[in-house]
Amino acid sequence: MPRRTPGAIRAAGPRGHESLHAVLDTYRNMLRRPGRYLHLYPESEVFWDVVTIRDQLEQELVALSPRRRRQFRRVVEPLDDELRRRTLPDPDAAATSPWHAAAWWRQRLRGW
Repeated sequence: MPRRTPGAIRAAGPRGHESLHAVLDTYRNMLRRPGRYLHLYPESEVFWDVVTIRDQLEQELVALSPRRRRQFRRVVEPLDDELRRRTLPDPDAAATSPWHAAAWWRQRLRGW
């Protein structure tokens, strides 16, 4: 398989840490919204944004080397703790679908 030249890699657009930092900043900003609870109503763009952003963040983390992944997980853990603190677990979510069961952040109450 032919190797890509450095110019071809740069032309492909931002990748790696830039993409991870952008997703991480978005996740952090979403969790800074005011209020005791982060309301996750299904029709609310907040719910879909948090789930989508957290999914993207996980995809970015999995793509990192083990060492970099550990470093970034230390940054993400307090943010995840904030999401857990500001939402409530949905005891029925894991039974809803395999997609919900695959990640804890998809198993939060969508409204109360």
